[in-house]
Amino acid sequence: MRTIIAAALVLGFVQVQSTAAATETCAPTSEAEIAKLFDRWNTSLATLSPQEVAKNYSDDSVLLATLSDKPRLTQAERIDYFEHFLANEPKGHIDSRDIKIGCNWAVDTGTYTFSLKDGSKVPARYTYTYEFKDGNWLITSHHSSMMPEK
Repeated sequence: MRTIIAAALVLGFVQVQSTAAATETCAPTSEAEIAKLFDRWNTSLATLSPQEVAKNYSDDSVLLATLSDKPRLTQAERIDYFEHFLANEPKGHIDSRDIKIGCNWAVDTGTYTFSLKDGSKVPARYTYTYEFKDGNWLITSHHSSMMPEK
C-alpha cells in the first residue's frame, strides 16, 4: 500500500511539473530588444551611481568583471565594484555581438570597448545572460575580460 501511495505522489508531482512547464508564458522579445539591454546598462554607467548600475542585475546574479579578480555575488559586492569602476567614467561601445534568445532568457556575447576619462580605451570580450523576472529583463550573469592580445 505504501508503494502505491508513494508512486501516486511521484506521478502527481511529475504531472504538476509537466503542467507548469507546459503553461510557462514566454515574454515576447527580439534581438533588438535584447541589444537595448546593453544600452540600458551603459546609460546607467553614465549616471556614475553604482546603485543605478546594480539595478540591472538580479539579486542572485554573478558578475565576473573586467577589472577585478573577485567574483561579485551580491548586490553589495557589485556596488563595491562599480564604485571603483565608475571613477574612470567608462563609456562602452559594442564592437561585435551574437544574441541567442529562449523562453524568458537571452544571451548577448561579443566584444566591446570602454573609453575612459583619461582617454584610454579598454577592449574586452563579454557575455551577459538575462532572465525575464517580475516583468523585467535582468542580468543573471555578466562576464567581461580584457582581450589577451596586445
